[in-house]
Amino acid sequence: MRITFLGSGTSHGVPMIGCDCPVCCSDNPKNNRTRSSIYVETETGCLVIDTAPEFRIQVLRERIRRVDAILFTHAHADHLLGLDDVRSFNGILRSAMPCYALPETLDAVMRAFQYVFVPTQEGTSKPALELIAVDGPFCAAGIPVTPIKVKHGILDILGYRIENFAYITDASSIPDSSLALLDNLDVLVLGVIRHQPHNTHFCVSEGLEVVKSLRPKATYFTHIAHNLDHQSTNSSLPSNIRLAYDGLKITL
Repeated sequence: MRITFLGSGTSHGVPMIGCDCPVCCSDNPKNNRTRSSIYVETETGCLVIDTAPEFRIQVLRERIRRVDAILFTHAHADHLLGLDDVRSFNGILRSAMPCYALPETLDAVMRAFQYVFVPTQEGTSKPALELIAVDGPFCAAGIPVTPIKVKHGILDILGYRIENFAYITDASSIPDSSLALLDNLDVLVLGVIRHQPHNTHFCVSEGLEVVKSLRPKATYFTHIAHNLDHQSTNSSLPSNIRLAYDGLKITL
């Protein structure tokens, strides 16, 4: 299994519009973060988790030619608004795109992309989507997936476990029942936004406590704001924990 970080940034992205801070002005390309998403490749199929607003740019950058299914963590704009561009994969695969999510996330997809689900004039190009509600473990493109319920502030959202890899972003707490599903991980990807506490996201110290509890072999922090410089933050973290960056590839 290979994981590619399509994006590693928070909802503003980095650089952030109108900001002249050292990270936003950095010449280190690893400080240039599009909105968070990953691409998962296995021998069975290929998945995307979340379609960021830069989805088209991310896919072109990584030369991705195949997406068999999409898993959504939740329906906030930075995780959803690139969905229209999956229509290119409809043409390549000649099928509707299976989209897995909580029922309330699928409702938001139908509202945000209403034109997809109503008749439109001939010649209109729009994605073909198959919306599939998640209520327990499932297979997407033949890949077994375990949904992990987490809290994003007061919102219930999903992380996902595939084999010994888990992806959790936009979380501020993980219920005990979900922690039990995250044991014996080779790689954990965890959303950690900045050093300062945040109402709806883990900060660095909280993320370190999650890692200490779960003890994965390796951890990558993602969904990173402009408050964290890539190089200096990495130098302060334990050797088995690193900041993700756009284009990072890991193989399990």
